[in-house]
Amino acid sequence: MKVRRRARIVALQALFETDSVGHPPDVVLQHRLEETPLPDAGVDFARALVFGVLEHRKQLDAFIQKNAPQWPIEQMAIIDRNILRIALFELYVDRTTPMKVVINEAVELAKMFGSESSHRFVNGVLGSFVLQMQGMANPGPSQGAASAEDSAKGDGA
Repeated sequence: MKVRRRARIVALQALFETDSVGHPPDVVLQHRLEETPLPDAGVDFARALVFGVLEHRKQLDAFIQKNAPQWPIEQMAIIDRNILRIALFELYVDRTTPMKVVINEAVELAKMFGSESSHRFVNGVLGSFVLQMQGMANPGPSQGAASAEDSAKGDGA
């Protein structure tokens, strides 16, 4: 398994524990890194994800709520909301990983750790977010919206 995926898994586990039982994120992350040693680049990436998500959590949760209005954030499965937080952090704040890779990684995490339908839910929310962001970048007639939908389908992996 590649280093960045392992770092995402460590970050997801740390965020899950922090979110579910309120343990301090720095302590939780340190324990996770002791259990799953990573090279320095992986440690840095996991730290950036955990602390970036926590720093931008209100904004990330607002994005989730806007793109999944039928699911109040506090009623959403803890694993699903943290997968979405990580992916949205990477897509909207960090922006160093290609969109297609971020979405694919989030879907894979949902398959590994979520329920039977988590991967479809995560893909749908992220696809909606991408359409929204592409629409903001390319405001115009409905023709632009159709092409954004087509590209989001291709990126949904």
